[in-house]
Amino acid sequence: MQPVGVSTEIRGAFCRALLALAMLLCGAVAGEAAQPLGDQGVAIPRYSDPKARIEKPDLPPNRIIKWATGDDYPPFHYLDSEGQPTGFAVDLARAICAELKIACTLQAWRWDALMDTLDQRQADVILAMARPTPELRLRYAMTERVHQNAARFVARKDKAVPDATPEALAGRTVAVVAGSAHEAFLKAYFGKAALKAFPKADEARAAVKDGDAEVVFGDAVSLAFWLNGTASDGCCRFVGGPYVDSRYFGEGVGALLRPEDEKLRQAIDYALQRLDESGTYAEIYLKHFPVGIW
Repeated sequence: MQPVGVSTEIRGAFCRALLALAMLLCGAVAGEAAQPLGDQGVAIPRYSDPKARIEKPDLPPNRIIKWATGDDYPPFHYLDSEGQPTGFAVDLARAICAELKIACTLQAWRWDALMDTLDQRQADVILAMARPTPELRLRYAMTERVHQNAARFVARKDKAVPDATPEALAGRTVAVVAGSAHEAFLKAYFGKAALKAFPKADEARAAVKDGDAEVVFGDAVSLAFWLNGTASDGCCRFVGGPYVDSRYFGEGVGALLRPEDEKLRQAIDYALQRLDESGTYAEIYLKHFPVGIW
């Protein structure tokens, strides 16, 4: 029987190796796939392969593409003051239609009804921040990614937290949402950190602001908007780089279609590549995400 000390040492080395791999993959996404834009200092993620050449499929000229999105998840998709759909997904869908020169309609749906719109022929494409679970993969086809979920650490500016590594955070209090993928990630890779779980994300963020925790770990987009909003009161800063481990944070979000609508899926992928190349995607991204998360 192997001594407990040896088993623990091996397990710790294995976890450190996995975290190193996760950080390496994270660096690839943040470095190679993200392009800085001018003087704004915001890295624009790029998901299409610049070396790939996708042929534009011929769609029926009289076909009207019906798009569906969510109604309450800003800045991705939500209703404006006049009740009209707006947000990142809405602007991107309209840009895709303009690139393909096809007529489109777009409607916002409640989240509990959104996923059924394809099956009921109420929509041809769903563009919303729906994580592609194995069940959704079996049910629908998905285009190239348009967004990648990432996680980041935030620390108080007056705390000497030099980096977000297991060694640097050992013994430090890290706020996180209870039962979340972020908490599971920390338990897997940051076992020596003192986790302090909260029911809601705003409570975890407030814990760092109020000094009840030294660091908070959560969704990078939400944290970026909080850092640059009034609620944070300028208390904090990002520490370390983004994490994009697909096992915990998903493989990225694309548009969903019926499996038999392969030609439309190819057309959307073609349009996304063209929007990348022309800089239109970058303009839409900066409009809705003016704060860098990469």
